[in-house]
Amino acid sequence: MKHFAVIGGGVVGAAITYELSRLSQLQVTLLEQQEAASGATGAALGILMGVVSQKTKGRAWRLREMSLQRYQTLLPELEALTGLSIPWNNQGLVKLCVQAEDWPRWQRLQAEREQMGWPLELWDRDTLATRCPPIQHGELVGAVYSPQDGQVNPVALTEALIAGARQNGANCRFGVTVRGGIESPAQPPFCRQLDTSQGPLAVDGVIIAAGLGSTPLTEHWQSPVSIFPVLGQGLRVRLAEPLGDVGFQPVIAGEGVNIVPLGGLEYGLGATVEFPDASGVVVADGMELEGLLERAIAICPTLAQAEILQIWSGKRPRPQGRPAPVIEPLANYDNIWLASGHYRNGVLLAPATALMVRDFITNTPWVSTQG
Repeated sequence: MKHFAVIGGGVVGAAITYELSRLSQLQVTLLEQQEAASGATGAALGILMGVVSQKTKGRAWRLREMSLQRYQTLLPELEALTGLSIPWNNQGLVKLCVQAEDWPRWQRLQAEREQMGWPLELWDRDTLATRCPPIQHGELVGAVYSPQDGQVNPVALTEALIAGARQNGANCRFGVTVRGGIESPAQPPFCRQLDTSQGPLAVDGVIIAAGLGSTPLTEHWQSPVSIFPVLGQGLRVRLAEPLGDVGFQPVIAGEGVNIVPLGGLEYGLGATVEFPDASGVVVADGMELEGLLERAIAICPTLAQAEILQIWSGKRPRPQGRPAPVIEPLANYDNIWLASGHYRNGVLLAPATALMVRDFITNTPWVSTQG
């Protein structure tokens, strides 16, 4: 049985650990230096914006479609396996359209998605007002309703993935820092042992899914991949009554803001996009947060009466000089894979990433050999 280590306990690392734990020929260990979902995952709203994305071909769409298909089975599978409840919103997503010149683009997307088997609905202003009366932006042309997009609680999902992996026999260890590894002299080299804060760990394979912590690990193995932080801020608010029909509470997206129903009259508003300065440092900007709230109120005036319960922020990992995410074998190694740099789509693309990594590994000849 081959032993694989997954470095990183966010939603991506947890999804990879879970999918690998389902393979009988593998023993899997998850290593996380803090707690589960303590990085970008813990600061995410968990929006699943796949069908309504303008990505219609190539890897960008394949990953989205693969994830949405896996989510349809993954969530009930995890709840049945673990007994845990994963809050998720399957009431769809409403993408607002403000610019009239953008409407033909949405019409083309609707036609393409129809052929793909992913229906979208185009709503004019009157339909939008009927379906989502709290949305009162004066310049709206209409909206696109995607019934198969939605939202999932990222922390609850990560915890369920880890619980499911453990039930499948995975060893999930927290408070463990990976400092590097020891390689065999073979060409190309293999990493045979990890150097951790809790001692050495013998491995047959390694998956780096550590978000912003991935860069120093790739540098250690002399195959650097630059991933830098992009900060996002958001708010959790509470209203006196639900926005619109209590029986229809989709995610609302538009004008650079997402309004996410969280249950119990609470809503998430997110998220800003704040880049680091020339020195690589990024600090939360209060003006950016104020602008986010102003845009949310412009879309939905009722939010002006909301009670702010929490202000949060998190740093998203974005690859430098290449598309997000990075899912590939680490250069110069036959048994190290990188699955990181998901930027704003970690929750959305976690299932597809896990399936891609699984396929990388199961299609590697030495994995299926004995010994």
